[in-house]
Amino acid sequence: MKRRSELTAGRLAANAFAYGVAIFLLVPTALIVPMSFGPDRYLKFPPSGFTLEWYAAYFSDRDWLDATFFSLRIAVLTSIVATVVGALVSLALVRGRLPGKPVFELLVVGPVIVPNIAIAIATYLVFDGLKLTGTTLGFVAAHTALAMPFVVFTILASLHRYDADLERAALSCGANPLQAFTWVTLPQILPGIVSAALFAFIISFDEPVISFFISDLDHRSLPRKMFEDIDYNVSPTLAAMATVLTGLTVLALVAGHFAGRGRQASPGARRPTSGN
Repeated sequence: MKRRSELTAGRLAANAFAYGVAIFLLVPTALIVPMSFGPDRYLKFPPSGFTLEWYAAYFSDRDWLDATFFSLRIAVLTSIVATVVGALVSLALVRGRLPGKPVFELLVVGPVIVPNIAIAIATYLVFDGLKLTGTTLGFVAAHTALAMPFVVFTILASLHRYDADLERAALSCGANPLQAFTWVTLPQILPGIVSAALFAFIISFDEPVISFFISDLDHRSLPRKMFEDIDYNVSPTLAAMATVLTGLTVLALVAGHFAGRGRQASPGARRPTSGN
């Protein structure tokens, strides 16, 4: 009984610590939202009133909109490329017999291990020589490399939950490997693929360090535009932009959550149990 009480107290302490850290990290974001509606010409909390002036300023500023649409385009393209390549890599890791597989896995998770500033400097030095700085191709290539580990991990989780016997049954019924994958495997792991695509989108859209290094004056990502605006003018327009950015990220995370629930509820997410 005493042992059980100690375990309960330890679990409560761990939960309290986790919630405390989460609240500490979320409070600055929560404070930004009311400040974006304040009428003052500078950031102030609590706000002295309510206005939509700063949102109107953001949506009417061509520089802000250009940076936003550029980041959205890069994020969509990154999401598509990273998901397609990540799905192929995941299939190779699960079903392929790759020589030097541990080295390949290490290369996949490399962007998570190496600090972003080191990746940013190396990317800039390479891309500058190839004339890829400030280009859509350069941004998509760099962001795809960053998003790849998260895409691969997410799709691998779906593949490990999926019952491979279903695909073998399709093959034994006369389907070729492509048909078996398209009509049997893909529908079962599709929620995981959607979650991976959303993760890639968020990582690309919110990425500030590498984007700062490979941007130019004509093609700037939204995070770089925000940093530049902070240098010259800390106005509530930044708070409005941060609120919009947070809203988009939350929507993507909610969509990913429901996609994950769909993955867990899918028939392939559980292995069939044999009856007596």
